[in-house]
Amino acid sequence: MKKYVSLLLCFLMIFSLSGCGGNSKEDTSTYTYSSELDIKNLDSSDADDQCSLRAIHAVIDGLMKTDKKGNITYGIAKSEEVSEDGLTHTYKLRKDAKWVNGDPVTANDFVYAWHRIFKNKGNYYYMFADGIASIQGAQELSDKIDAGEELTDDDLNSMGVKALDDYTLEVKTTVRVSFLDELLAFPPFYPINEKFAEKQGNKYGKSAKTILGNGAFTMTNWEPGSVAEFEKNESYYDQKHVKLNKLVMKLVQEPKVAAQSFEAGETDYAPINSDLVDKYKDDEAFKQVYDGFLFYISVNFQNSDLANLNVRKAISLAINREDLCENVLKDGSQAAKGFVPSGLSISPEGKDFRDEADTYTSYDKKAAQAALDEGLKELGKSEITLRVTYGTDESPMDVFATYLQNALSKLDGIKVEMVATTKQDRIYNKQKNGDFDLATTRWGPDYGDPTTYLTMGISTNGNNYGKYTNSELDALMDKVANESDVNTRWQEMIDAEKIMMDDLCYIPVFEKGTATLQNKDVKGLVIRPVGVPYTFQYVSK
Repeated sequence: MKKYVSLLLCFLMIFSLSGCGGNSKEDTSTYTYSSELDIKNLDSSDADDQCSLRAIHAVIDGLMKTDKKGNITYGIAKSEEVSEDGLTHTYKLRKDAKWVNGDPVTANDFVYAWHRIFKNKGNYYYMFADGIASIQGAQELSDKIDAGEELTDDDLNSMGVKALDDYTLEVKTTVRVSFLDELLAFPPFYPINEKFAEKQGNKYGKSAKTILGNGAFTMTNWEPGSVAEFEKNESYYDQKHVKLNKLVMKLVQEPKVAAQSFEAGETDYAPINSDLVDKYKDDEAFKQVYDGFLFYISVNFQNSDLANLNVRKAISLAINREDLCENVLKDGSQAAKGFVPSGLSISPEGKDFRDEADTYTSYDKKAAQAALDEGLKELGKSEITLRVTYGTDESPMDVFATYLQNALSKLDGIKVEMVATTKQDRIYNKQKNGDFDLATTRWGPDYGDPTTYLTMGISTNGNNYGKYTNSELDALMDKVANESDVNTRWQEMIDAEKIMMDDLCYIPVFEKGTATLQNKDVKGLVIRPVGVPYTFQYVSK
């Protein structure tokens, strides 16, 4: 009997030791990552959500990519020459880069992809225009799209991207763009195999069979809402740095389920929510990650009540951001001080944008009530009703929305109605069609420059769902787009944020941290708060 008890105790000890990530039976060649969100599609001309961009990033390399230290380095490009005026960039492509079907990756693949994003009116076409990538001719194309005009082949060919030969790509910009290399590591600037994409038509990027990669991994299976599976690309030019044989993304997985899966040794990376932080905060697998997202309130200016500045001031002043971050979220998030988050960009003098710009947020319930009273007086009303729209499938958006509801409900004169939906419906239906009052939302920086946030205040920006318009801001951002002096440009961006925050065109709330459980035996996961946050190429177990 003692023998059986001893065996049982040994078994229980082994089981308990294997509980939190990494056990004796784990597959060291497979890395499993849990995501709360789903993959929208793998078409770089259309996908604009982090889960989709993450998947695209795993299977396709651009001209530039992320190295194992998180720095931007050469990808498909092996070298770059820049003209003396900084406006012409000539990239020599590596000849050992292949698409999975064996086709070489050529300069035309980039030309085709960049033309395609305009032809399809993709979500990120504005990034090619003035103020961001500033590609010659891109602003004119963007203006035509915004005016509802159809683009011709001549229009597309006027864009400053040319294949000089199969392995030489020329890119011309209207101004010097200091962060161009970083942009080129972002999926909308990735290449697409023209022959393959044209054959797939509208199905391109909609399934594992209709995406063609050239990167570290190849997608082998994708079940929307469930799982995406990838295998090492044996023809990848940099395969010596790829240690994994398989990458698995568990999709639409609730934090509690992800944590249980992690404890069972079935998942190597699990994001958890605030409800689980106290349970795991002392575990060696617990890590807080700064993911670069700004969570904020999108305001619908078509709502006459919200068009009142005092009402918007009341909403902002009613939110105790410190309390939300420290006592509710508990995931490393920090209170937002403006619309451009900290750690995003450094001035020509080496200072963080937030250190040089003002602080535009504070908590003051008494001042909030006074602002609301003044706003109601100006509106001629005793009470207003505001809907708070949020996605239940994008943690911690539900926590954020509930906190906002409680904060606003403490003010006399505001009645709050909660509109719970999905992230996809929130953005692409309700917000896009103006069917919202206040929406709790977020924005991740696509590149390390304040314009990744500031351009969202421009009246013609496609993500300006609240239809905010300020001619002074539009004019200033136009100056930013064409300014060649880096110090002048920096001050113009500080001034632009001031206009946005004085108007409260958006109400910043917190800079997001992520509480995670991570397998301690995993090394090489690259996490950047800019662009595509996660790079799996260098992961080893």
